Amino acid sequence: MNADTTTQNPFPTSTEASSAANGSLNGDANRVRRMAQSLHEAVDSLEQKFGSGSERIMGLQEEYGNMARDQVRANPLAALGAAFAAGFIIAKILR
Repeated sequence: MNADTTTQNPFPTSTEASSAANGSLNGDANRVRRMAQSLHEAVDSLEQKFGSGSERIMGLQEEYGNMARDQVRANPLAALGAAFAAGFIIAKILR
């Protein structure tokens, strides 16, 4: 046999086995950590997008609510007639 070549021990001692296992566990832990970080960043970006969208929708709701309120105050009989007509049509559809 050649003295230059190094071979792996087919029967590793407990310290050799634990160091090899720790190396693979550290690699797995790093992969899990990187994946968790990327998922966390994705959730943060979605939260920002939905947050700005919901603020915009709430602004539109408030704006159209104020416009509807102004129309009802300006023409109360027309608003009452429109509400009655809408209720009548919905009642006929649901029967």
